[in-house]
Amino acid sequence: MKLVFATHNSNKAKEIQSLLPDDFQILTLTDINCLDEIPETAETLEGNSLLKAQFINDHFNLNCFADDTGLEIDALNGRPGVYSARYAGEEKSAEANMNLVLSELQNESNRKAQFRTVITLILNDKTYIFEGIVKGKMSTEKRGTEGFGYDPIFIPEGQEKTFAEMTLAEKNQQSHRARAFEKMIEFLKKV
Repeated sequence: MKLVFATHNSNKAKEIQSLLPDDFQILTLTDINCLDEIPETAETLEGNSLLKAQFINDHFNLNCFADDTGLEIDALNGRPGVYSARYAGEEKSAEANMNLVLSELQNESNRKAQFRTVITLILNDKTYIFEGIVKGKMSTEKRGTEGFGYDPIFIPEGQEKTFAEMTLAEKNQQSHRARAFEKMIEFLKKV
């Protein structure tokens, strides 16, 4: 089954493809020649996920899914949340985002946080929502070189390593995105 993943991010596509059985093929926006920047103007992860999936379905009439992920930090009242990718500015710099978070948490003892992913699947013109959460805490410094985004400063519950210090396989065993996609994959196996 071919499914369009509403992303240009090859890292995300690679991560998801590694979770899927062989009979699924993930196509990215680049694969279907969608070079548009899909607007993410909603105020929630659910809203942005739906906007992206609807855009692909409306313009290309293909089965598709989209996700939106946010890092929600207790001491920052849930920020960066829906603004995680552009927290330090519209250039979407992971380095700048991490530096801003570490700066804001500098004198903070409560480092509890969670990553939350919301997936919207549009399959045969029906819409389905899946969510994955991983709780953890923010580190005091960047550690590791794997992954992307905030991975070097997030330590999942029960672990000592940041996501960026884990292999892709180790991260996939517990990541928010993996949890949400597991739910979607279980659903797809039944259709």
